[in-house]
Amino acid sequence: MSTLTPVQATSLLVQRNYIVYKAAWKLFLTGFLEPVFYLLSIGIGVGQLIEAFEFNGRTIPYAEFVAPGMLAASAFNGALMDSTYNVFFKLKYEKLYDQMLATPLSTSDIARGEIAWGQLRGAAYSAAFLVVMLAMGLISSWWALLALPAVLLIGFAFSSVCMALTTWMKSWQDFDKVTLLQLPLFLFSATFFPLTAFPAGLRWVVECTPLYRGVVLCRELTTGAVTWASAVSVAYLVVMGLVGLAVVRRRLDKLLLT
Repeated sequence: MSTLTPVQATSLLVQRNYIVYKAAWKLFLTGFLEPVFYLLSIGIGVGQLIEAFEFNGRTIPYAEFVAPGMLAASAFNGALMDSTYNVFFKLKYEKLYDQMLATPLSTSDIARGEIAWGQLRGAAYSAAFLVVMLAMGLISSWWALLALPAVLLIGFAFSSVCMALTTWMKSWQDFDKVTLLQLPLFLFSATFFPLTAFPAGLRWVVECTPLYRGVVLCRELTTGAVTWASAVSVAYLVVMGLVGLAVVRRRLDKLLLT
């Protein structure tokens, strides 16, 4: 049986997902439109009542403050949706991964391919949202060119961890826990208001959450107010993604090979 390189195997799995999901392109619109509606209703609507925010020593309009948070949330939502619900169905009901293992693909290939697809789905949402931000004049720095690599990193981190967590799920009822985790992360990661709005004792908790690291990274890049917090966020998300990938490999070995 011939073997595939990791790049070839990952490309095949990404291509497979693309072929399957291109007929359901309308489902992808929801992942893009949701943050746009939030931006219009909260960033623009509430922004009429709030003059400006100070961020890293710079005064910026409220919409410009909220938009990078929505950008990070786009990558988060896209990665989470594909790496939880879809992976669970393929693993528990469709038995797709069992079929894949009858080919030259390995569990490591499956992990890399699914994580890459979830990462690309989140990045697609975010890339479209970046265009909206640019059209609305909500990008004020050339640092924003690094925002797309940043959302790829956010997608990688959340895809790997979410897929790892999905391997422990037993039924669809377990996905209530996903919502229980998703909503607080979205609302309390300094997405709509600055970190200083939290009580002093809670700020370090928020700073330790993964979506906050993504929000900070995107906000600093799109506003040009870059600090060492961006480097901390990059390191955090890289480690998070690598740990999640390692766990996924071990879990798939246990579930599919034993």
